Amino acid sequence: MASEEELFASVDALLNEEPHLPPPAERARLREAAGITQARLATALKTTTQSVKNWENGRSEPKSPRLEAYQRLLKGWAAKYPAPGAAPGASVAATAPAASAEPAASRVEMADAPQTLAVAAAAPARPATPRPAATSRRPATKKAAQPAADPRFPHGPLAVLDGDGCAYGVDGIVLDCPATTVVELVEWTLRESGLGAAKLNRYGKDSDPLIVLTSAAAVKLGLPERLEGHEQRRALRLPEDHPVVKQVVKAKWRLTQRGFGPWARIYRKAQGRERQCVQLAILSWDALDERSWPGVAEMEPADIARVLGVYAQRVITPRGSTAVSGLELMTALRPPTRAVQDPTTGNWVPGHNPGSLGTEPVDPAPLEAPPEHPVVVDSGWTGGFLNEEAYQWVRPVGLLTDEECTLPFAVGLDLNTAFLAAAARLVVGLSAPDQFHRPTFNPKTPGSWLVDLSHVEVDPRLPSPFTPDGSRPTGPAWYQTHTVAYAQELGYNVTPIEAYLRRETGAYLDPWHDRLKTAYLDTLADLGVTKDLTDAEFLAVMERHKDVDPALAAVLAAIKATVKGGIGKLRERPQGKKYKEGERWPALQRPTWRPDIRAAVISKARINMHRKMRNMATMTGLYPLAVLSDCVVYPSPGDSPLDFLPYAASGKPQPGAFRLGPTPGLAKLEGVQSMLWAVDLMEQGLNPARHIKGGDAVLDEGE
Repeated sequence: MASEEELFASVDALLNEEPHLPPPAERARLREAAGITQARLATALKTTTQSVKNWENGRSEPKSPRLEAYQRLLKGWAAKYPAPGAAPGASVAATAPAASAEPAASRVEMADAPQTLAVAAAAPARPATPRPAATSRRPATKKAAQPAADPRFPHGPLAVLDGDGCAYGVDGIVLDCPATTVVELVEWTLRESGLGAAKLNRYGKDSDPLIVLTSAAAVKLGLPERLEGHEQRRALRLPEDHPVVKQVVKAKWRLTQRGFGPWARIYRKAQGRERQCVQLAILSWDALDERSWPGVAEMEPADIARVLGVYAQRVITPRGSTAVSGLELMTALRPPTRAVQDPTTGNWVPGHNPGSLGTEPVDPAPLEAPPEHPVVVDSGWTGGFLNEEAYQWVRPVGLLTDEECTLPFAVGLDLNTAFLAAAARLVVGLSAPDQFHRPTFNPKTPGSWLVDLSHVEVDPRLPSPFTPDGSRPTGPAWYQTHTVAYAQELGYNVTPIEAYLRRETGAYLDPWHDRLKTAYLDTLADLGVTKDLTDAEFLAVMERHKDVDPALAAVLAAIKATVKGGIGKLRERPQGKKYKEGERWPALQRPTWRPDIRAAVISKARINMHRKMRNMATMTGLYPLAVLSDCVVYPSPGDSPLDFLPYAASGKPQPGAFRLGPTPGLAKLEGVQSMLWAVDLMEQGLNPARHIKGGDAVLDEGE
C-alpha cells in the first residue's frame, strides 16, 4: 500500500503539471488576432505552413523544442488578445486541455488528406486546406478501404521520407523524422515512428516497417543519389566499403545477402517475439519499377505514400519488387510453422503448419527443373523436361478462310489475371516427389506424367492444348496433371508410362488467391469498374478507368504484376555471369522455390483458355487468329467484342465461352486493329496478340 508521502508527491506532481497548448481553435484565433499569417508563423518556428495548419485544425501537435517555443508565443498573444468575455491577462493555461500523456516522439503532423484517399481518415473538426498537389484534383472514389486498427502501429505500415525530414504516411500522416544517418533512421523507425503492420495469419509474423527514401532523403543520409560506376549498377548494391555500409555494420546492424541495394533490409536478431528489422526502398535507385508501378516514382511523397499504403493494406507491405512481394505474400498467408506443445516438456515450440510448404526446401524431380539445376546435372538426366508454359501461337495463314479474311476487324480479348483465376482451388503437391512406373492416371493427384498424347485430335484452326506453341505432340512427353486430365475430358484414353507424384497435397495458393482477388476487385471498383455493369457499360468504363485516379490505377497495375511475378518466382533461374551450371543458386534455399506449383498454375490457365476457345468455336463458328499468354485475337464483323461474343436470347452471356467482366478469368477488350493488319503480321511470322493493343505494347508472358 502506498504511503502518505508517496500519495502527496503524486498529487503535487499533477498540480504542478503545466498544460501544453490551448485548444486548436484558440490557437488560430490568437494568431489571427495578432495579424500573423500561417506562412510567417511557420518561418518563425522553422517549420512548414502545412504543419501550422495541422496544429490549428487539431490534426497534430508540435514536438519539442518547437512545442515550447509555440507555447511561449501563444501565452504572449493570450495576454495581449484575451478571448471575448475573458479577464485581461488570463492565462492560456486556464482554458487549455490537460497535457497529453502521449510521448513527444510519437506525435505526428497530418498532411492534407483529400476525399479520394483510398485509406480514409475520419474528417477533422475543421477541414484542412488542400495542398497544391495532384491529389487535390482527384474525383471521389466510391469506396474506401479501412486499415485494420492495431495500437502497436498507429501510423500505418510505411512512410515516404523526404529531404526536409518529413515522413509521409498513410491517412495523410506526416511524421517529423530527425534522423541524419541510416542508423539513426533505423532506430527512429523501430522506436518512435509507430510504423508497421499486423501479421496476415495467426501463425505468421508482423510486417516490418517500410521507409521509402526520395532522392533528397537518400543524399541527406549519406547515400548516393544514384548507384555510381559500372560495378554498383551491375550489382545493384553499394560496395561493402561504402561509408554507409560501414556505419550500419559498426552499429551492430546487419544487411541481408542482397546487400545495400534499391530494397535494403536492415535487421538485428529478434529479441523474443519482437523483430528488429526495417525495410528501405530508394526511389532514385529504381526501387519502384515503372512496369509494375507506372508513374509512381515521379509522384509527390504524399501520393507515393498513398499508393503504397493502399497496396500494403490490400496486399502486403512491399518487401522488394512486386514479384518478391507476391512470393512473400504466399508465406505470410501460409506460415511454415505454428506453435505446438512438446509432449515431453510441455513447452510450446515451433512445429510444422499443415498446408504450408514447411521450412526446408525440397528438390524437384529432374524433369521439373531447369537444365542447369544440380538434380539434372548431377544425375545426367536425359529423360526430357516438363514444358508447361503460356501460349505463344499463331494460326497458319493457310488455314484462314476467305470469309474470315473479308471480316473488317481483328479484336483482342485479354483475360483478367488469368494466372490468379487458375490458382483458385488448385490442389498442388506440398512434399517431395516420388517416382512411379506405369501408374494409373488420377486427375486429382498433382504431379508430372510421362504420357503419349499425339493421338489426340484437335481442330487445326485451334492450337493444341498440350504445347505452348500449339503444335501437336509427336510422341511421349511430360505433362502436368491438368494437361493430361484435359485429354481425358476430350474423350481420349491416357496411359502414363512414368510419373513423379506427391503424396502430401493441398490448396496451398487458396488464401493467396482470395486476398489478391479481393484486392483486384476492390481497386477496380474504386475506379468505377463494378460487377453490376452491363457488358456495354463495362467496355465504356474500362476505356477511361485509368484516368479516374492515376494513383489507384498504379495500385491496380502493381496487383497484376504481383500475381504474375509471384508465380514466376516459383521457378527463379540463376543470375549473374559467374554462375556455373550445376551449382546451387540462392533461390533454391527457399521452400517456395517450387517449379511444379508454377507448372500447375500455367497448365490450368492454358487449359482454361483452350476450353473457352473450343466452346467459342462450337457456339459461334469463330476461331482465333493468335494467342499470347492471356490474350486471344478473333476476326470480327465489328470493332467491339459485343459483335462476336455469344449471348442467349435473353441477352445474357453464354456460359463456357469468353465473357466480359471485371472478375479474374473474365475478359476485357485488349485492342482493335484491321483484319488486314493482323493478316500482314501473320504472314511475317509475327503474333498479332502481341501488338493488338497498338503502339509498341507487348504483353508479358507470365514471368
